[in-house]
Amino acid sequence: MSNSVYASLTRQSGLMKEMQSVANNIANLATTGFRANGVIFSEHVKAVGAGQESLSFATADSHKTSFAQGTITQTGGQFDFAIEGEGFFQIETANGVRLSRSGAFFPTAEGDLVTADGNRLLDAGGAPVFVPADAGQIELAQDGTLSVNGNPLTQIGLVTPQEGATLVREDGVRFAVNGEVDPVETPTLLQGFLEGSNVDPVSEVARMIQVQRAYEMGQNFLEKEEDRLRSIMALIQR
Repeated sequence: MSNSVYASLTRQSGLMKEMQSVANNIANLATTGFRANGVIFSEHVKAVGAGQESLSFATADSHKTSFAQGTITQTGGQFDFAIEGEGFFQIETANGVRLSRSGAFFPTAEGDLVTADGNRLLDAGGAPVFVPADAGQIELAQDGTLSVNGNPLTQIGLVTPQEGATLVREDGVRFAVNGEVDPVETPTLLQGFLEGSNVDPVSEVARMIQVQRAYEMGQNFLEKEEDRLRSIMALIQR
């Protein structure tokens, strides 16, 4: 197999990964707190012999998540909280504390505020946020203070990764942290609102078309190269 075929195959593989990323972004246009994901291509150059040109391969082995602010929409939900500006909610999971921008929470019969999949929201001290089942009027101040009938109950803790810490994407809305986090000094939380996906549908559709055309061009090249090699083999066998 020629070097050009190997290079084209690695490019095709990368384009497939990028198409999967674009498709996933489009599928999550309406997912609360979803962060858009992109593919990063890396070039690998290898020497093939003295006096010969080097061989270049492109691989899509890295990803980049966009943390741009998503659109904030009013819902009127008592336990719908949107973050405006920096910060993440702290969510207690079976695998440890995770960070998220998805602010749709639900009270359990025990009084915990949980995500749709049952993971508990944590306060500024790292304890589960508890709202009594028979509580009256629930109000959330912009600094995260949660009050019942005007009496402060707890404060929802927003955090950001420290410098040098990295976020590991587990799904579109939840991230693990490699490193430490700091509390957000001046958080802005909105009650009765939700932050939507930060995917730009126009740019994603445009990118999908570009990737599809690039893949088709690569496929055409591989088909022509296969025909050429078959022709050479047929001549040799005569």
